[in-house]
Amino acid sequence: MYSSSIADAPLVREPLHAPVAHLIRDEMIEGIHYGSVVVLGADGEVQFQLGDIEAAFYPRSALKPVQAVAMARAGLPLDGELLSLTAASHSGEERHLAGTRRILELAALTEDHLRNVPDMPYDPVVRDAWIREGRLPSRLAQNCSGKHAAMLYTCALNGWSLDGYLDPGHPLQQAIAEIVEDLTGQRVARVTVDGCGAPLFSVSLHGLARAAARITTAVPGTPEARVADAMREHAEMASGSGRDVAALMRAVPGLLTKDGFEGVQVAALPDGRAIAVKIADGANRARVPVAAAALARAGVDPELLTEFQGEALLGGGRAVGCVRPVRSLEPVVVSACA
Repeated sequence: MYSSSIADAPLVREPLHAPVAHLIRDEMIEGIHYGSVVVLGADGEVQFQLGDIEAAFYPRSALKPVQAVAMARAGLPLDGELLSLTAASHSGEERHLAGTRRILELAALTEDHLRNVPDMPYDPVVRDAWIREGRLPSRLAQNCSGKHAAMLYTCALNGWSLDGYLDPGHPLQQAIAEIVEDLTGQRVARVTVDGCGAPLFSVSLHGLARAAARITTAVPGTPEARVADAMREHAEMASGSGRDVAALMRAVPGLLTKDGFEGVQVAALPDGRAIAVKIADGANRARVPVAAAALARAGVDPELLTEFQGEALLGGGRAVGCVRPVRSLEPVVVSACA
């Protein structure tokens, strides 16, 4: 289905994004969200594309399942909730903090070893509670702490230095880069620093979708399958209560999906059908309905996707419109404001 050879890195260029969603107010287009979308069939071929799916871009946290696979291949023995947390952009709920502490304990380490940036919990309700209680930003509460704890555990297991584990030249990050290239099927175009301080590898939207498909179609028991199973079975540990990606995995049987800052989402089904979305302006209000429309394009029953058509646009306290995917993307889903 996929070539075992690794292609050249995608070109670093201004992406040729296209309109992917319209902001509709009272049946008139008020605004336009640009972006790019790719849909892969079970055979790995592109079934639908919109915008620029081959330019280099930063997948942000949508790459975390690939990073988790790399750590599992390097000997990380976690499964279940803790492996899901390894691939998480978590909400900062107590279960996320407790899970991160548990990973650190397994490595005989403490929160002081973490090198992600201190932050407040990502979930606004949890964050507000922290503020009321006078709690301060912490590395544990930051949404990538599970990944960082697992990175440290992987280093400890392999005898790699804990200092500088975020350096792109560190053995851990070199191992991750190798798996990013293996699963995406292309060389990394550029390496920068993600918001949490970890290296961020630039690939193409097409490559990101290909990586997700390879993870969901892997042989049971492999690192890829372990990550997919953990995230699907413990969706709230990979995100949080009330998060759209967790709800989407509950709604669509067998679906693996991960979001990322700046309007990125990737998803794949067990048979290898996959989608990837990048919203140019980073808007979540467009990411969710566009990802749902792409999944419908991939063959997911639209009835399973009705709650992901986007939030209503209000006027005077009543619904007067919504964000609707463009018609070329959404031929089989009728949005509430159509």
